[in-house]
Amino acid sequence: MQTLESLQRVWAPLLPGLMGIELKEASAERVVATMTVRPDLCTTGDSLHGGAIMAFADTLGAVGTFQNLPESTRTTTIDSTTKFIRGAAVGSTITGECTAFHRGRTTMVWQTLVKTEAGKLCAVVTQTQLVLPAKE
Repeated sequence: MQTLESLQRVWAPLLPGLMGIELKEASAERVVATMTVRPDLCTTGDSLHGGAIMAFADTLGAVGTFQNLPESTRTTTIDSTTKFIRGAAVGSTITGECTAFHRGRTTMVWQTLVKTEAGKLCAVVTQTQLVLPAKE
């Protein structure tokens, strides 16, 4: 299992790092992270873009799966469903709490609740991760 610091280092130059996702917890059962809603992540009306919410949640489900991967395997998302509930304003911070529904040998299913600083639900994202052999 990877530490928070090692995970942050790996993704620093990648999309999660560019978005400013900060891990707070990453175990085999649960992943928690925050992200500040910046203007460059928003759509019109200074509200967080739906794609940014989806990328945020997808990252958390991938991290959860990564924390459960056996040796010589990797993962990719094969399905993701997002239910948008409310927006998140520029300048605010969202929190994602991702928990495992299923942690199998070939697939893992995670659900992420994305909330505002006030604890109001912004979105519910459910995703399925496929476990694959490592690239040769």
